Amino acid sequence: MSIKLGVRDLVEFTLRTGDLGVTSNSQNTALLGAQIHRRLQKQRGTDYQKEYYLDLPLTLAGHDYLLHGRADGVTLASDEATTANIEEIKTSDTDFDQLSDNTLTLYWAQVKLYAHMLFCKLPTLTSLTLTLTYYQTSTDQVTQTDQTIDRDTAKTFFHQVIDEYETWLTFRDELRQRRDPTVQALDFPFGQYRPGQRELAVAVYKTVLSRKRLFAEAPTGTGKTISTLFPTIKAIGEGVIQRIFYLTAKQSTRRVAEEAITLMATQGLKLKSITLTAKDKIRFPEEVDLLPENNPFMLGYYDRLKPALLDLIQHNDQLTRDVIETYARKHTLDPFEFQLDAGLFCDVVIGDYNYLFDPQVHLQRFFATTDPDNFFLIDEAHNLVDRSRDMYSAAISSRPLDRLLDQSEGLSQASAKLRRRLRDLRDTFTDVAAPLRQSGQTDTTFLTPPEAFNHELGRLIEAIHDWLADQPQTPFTQAILDFYFTAISYQRIGEYYDDTYRMRLTLEDDNVTLKQLCLDPSAFLADSLALGHGAVLFSATLSPLSYYQTVLGGGTDSLAYRLESPFPPEHQQILITNYIQTTYKQRQANLANILLAIKTLVDGRTGNYLIFLPSYSYLLTVRQAFELAYPKVHTISQEAQMTETARQDFLDAFTTNPERTLVGFALLGGIFSEGIDLKGQRLIGVGIVSVGLPGISPENDLIRDYFDQQDQPGFAFAYQLPGLNNVFQAAGRLIRGAQDVGVILLMDQRFATSRYTQLYPQHWQHYQRLYRPEQLGPAIAHFWTQEAPQHEN
Repeated sequence: MSIKLGVRDLVEFTLRTGDLGVTSNSQNTALLGAQIHRRLQKQRGTDYQKEYYLDLPLTLAGHDYLLHGRADGVTLASDEATTANIEEIKTSDTDFDQLSDNTLTLYWAQVKLYAHMLFCKLPTLTSLTLTLTYYQTSTDQVTQTDQTIDRDTAKTFFHQVIDEYETWLTFRDELRQRRDPTVQALDFPFGQYRPGQRELAVAVYKTVLSRKRLFAEAPTGTGKTISTLFPTIKAIGEGVIQRIFYLTAKQSTRRVAEEAITLMATQGLKLKSITLTAKDKIRFPEEVDLLPENNPFMLGYYDRLKPALLDLIQHNDQLTRDVIETYARKHTLDPFEFQLDAGLFCDVVIGDYNYLFDPQVHLQRFFATTDPDNFFLIDEAHNLVDRSRDMYSAAISSRPLDRLLDQSEGLSQASAKLRRRLRDLRDTFTDVAAPLRQSGQTDTTFLTPPEAFNHELGRLIEAIHDWLADQPQTPFTQAILDFYFTAISYQRIGEYYDDTYRMRLTLEDDNVTLKQLCLDPSAFLADSLALGHGAVLFSATLSPLSYYQTVLGGGTDSLAYRLESPFPPEHQQILITNYIQTTYKQRQANLANILLAIKTLVDGRTGNYLIFLPSYSYLLTVRQAFELAYPKVHTISQEAQMTETARQDFLDAFTTNPERTLVGFALLGGIFSEGIDLKGQRLIGVGIVSVGLPGISPENDLIRDYFDQQDQPGFAFAYQLPGLNNVFQAAGRLIRGAQDVGVILLMDQRFATSRYTQLYPQHWQHYQRLYRPEQLGPAIAHFWTQEAPQHEN
């Protein structure tokens, strides 16, 4: 299968020089550019063929490529003509005379490559006229320049570009030739597999070979990171794939992936890996307040890039944040962009979900087209459900417009046109919200976006775009820019709006908010996953698998695999208090039983305990009541806002073999309910109050109703399963290793109903129902004295 190579990508990689951000800093938007293209194309003659597709098979460094692209327009009398015209349209807010030499070089190079491709397609052609049409969006001025090129000249230029590109392909192949023998010789780094670990690795490897998507539940202790990375790396050594993207939601999980690669490197593996860091975290402090034209790390970036890449890649295999920053400083390069450019030469790319899935920030250089060399490992996949809804949703409010209009009063910097457009959009907000105000309601839902609002928003975006071209940096400019980015984000998400969306209109203290709410992003996720060879989506809690296959773009032919816990079920006792009700109306009446159940749990053995509650207000209520009732028990609590230091202090309180009992109160679904390791005696009991249902809300109700209409269990999808996943995650804090032992106390009678028990994993099937408070103490005492006697103090 040929590797697809875009003409624009080829040009930018081989010929770009000069500063970073000079062209990308244009305030022009893709949507506006597309509109201008269509407008100009409609003005052309009858022989004009817009979006003219061209491709050319190539063999470069021993690999088959398909160079492809679309010329904006080709004027061709017939396929036997001896001459023709190729037009390339470019849009920007910069004056044509102010365009850099390199920008013009890139523009012309693209159309010259199209020229060679057209010569190859039509043998009768002897010469071509190349037209560069430049549309300055801030003035609507059009500048056209022409060049004439013959077949030989186009061929010579083409091969100059291709030879430069092939040099880097050869360099990459040399890296792979160094890599592959070490992959082929690599053995499983732990010598022997844990129970079930080999089966998971085999399932992953077969998924790679079959080009499928696998949804795998691998409970804590199965070593899912190494069990997914090792077989996919082995597939690289067999030439099945060439690059792995290991994507996850948390920094801690990315570190585990780094550690797995480091471990394999100690056993001889030589491959290139990189961990991508968010722009706001990796940017040098001295860059923060600098404009690109004053930033030394951006000025001349492309002139220094290639030597820096050679230096970095030749001397390092694991490109961590520290390594990237070291070489970025050495070569005076912006570290965020430098890491992305370095990623093109890496075999494993570790980073956040949004690099693949988020439509507004995904990595264009990797995911512009389908690449069968890429394979995706999606860790903590349960987190992708809510994250993806957020990625494909967008909201915009009227209050920033009020502030902007107030700021612009008497400000000469604010043009009359800008102020008029700001007022027009604010008035449109008012019109849209008028029925809501008249009815006395504060929110409503409708199916389709309001056309008048979208029209006025587009006019404001264009007005801001024009106005920004020559504005000095002032607080007002920054405020306008902030709203501009919000508006563009809202507009871009609007391009995805379909029947999986609903419009939400809310009114709060005269602030009107419009939200495009994506109820089901599964089709968008499926499209993203289809950009690669295949994918494995895995988590310690992915039950029921059929639900995650549905909501995460699994498709009808995706695979499912559930690995049983490697730890004996008897290491944890699961008790359900069938006498406690925690529905909102029953909470106060059941508070005394909840407090007594927690006290009974912690009286069973001296040690550390975590109690999880479904909301912060409820957490405060239970904690304060518990401290009042049992003042001698040492407690700590998760706070509403916690710094990194405060979080670490909370975890550090859970010491090994404590002399007194500690009860920690934390939020179910919060920062301490997943992704933390309190091994051994650092945690011996977990209590969970309620089944964790998300709060009833109009948005969750919309999700419920949508899936009901799709013949799916709407309540389960919107409420029950997200809540139960939080429960599984919180309970999973208890057993982290082979020697861990403890009690899970589920304080809600709903846990004992078939609606929930049918969803329990295999290692939860020995749960015990308790019908009276007096049964709890003996059950816990029996566990500590009979089931786990080796752990007695």
